[in-house]
Amino acid sequence: MTRPQPIAPTDVYNSIGTKYRERIERVLAECLALEGGSTERLIEAMRYSTLAGGKRVRPLLVYVTGAALGATLERLDAPAAAVELIHVYSLVHDDLPAMDNDDLRRGRPTCHRAFDEATAVLVGDALQALAFEVLVCDSPAAAPPVERLKMLQILARAIGTRGMAGGQAIDLAAVGKSLTGAELESMHRLKTGALIHASVMLGVVSASVASPSNFRALSDFGWHLGLAFQIQD
Repeated sequence: MTRPQPIAPTDVYNSIGTKYRERIERVLAECLALEGGSTERLIEAMRYSTLAGGKRVRPLLVYVTGAALGATLERLDAPAAAVELIHVYSLVHDDLPAMDNDDLRRGRPTCHRAFDEATAVLVGDALQALAFEVLVCDSPAAAPPVERLKMLQILARAIGTRGMAGGQAIDLAAVGKSLTGAELESMHRLKTGALIHASVMLGVVSASVASPSNFRALSDFGWHLGLAFQIQD
């Protein structure tokens, strides 16, 4: 009897990604449509940073989780776009000289190199604001207001002191120091894992069907997935 060949994680990702990647690229482009006028340069910088490609892991998690629970793709578009806009904002700010001082991102000059530092700060600020605007926008496909409020809470918590910002603060304070295994896990849980967890939970909440026990189980899964992603990455 021939044993089945194991499926590589990259094959699974590519198979799933193909289904949703074109969709999220279109949604992001629509969110960042050029308007002209005095803010055009800012929007160009936002588009430069957001539409440069990438793995789109976080929006894919929103789509996969939500679709598995019965949510329509139209309902998942807003949270998928919102979480990716937050992710890009974090990259733009992380690349700044005051943080990681990186010159390249995805093979291209980082935002503050392609434009300037002040513009990069504004890009991050504007992307964060746009993420919340997209998430609460009322449309026929949008989740009910109660679910949208819950999604706002999930996303806000994932990027504040109990999420990305807190993890980055730990990272900056640890420069030149040795961290224990527990401290390192805590840093990664906040800095990277919190937004991965949020991506899963945005999909869960969008579907409006999870029982309390399933909600907790999926939340635990999201946290473990976030840590596993950081280890693999």
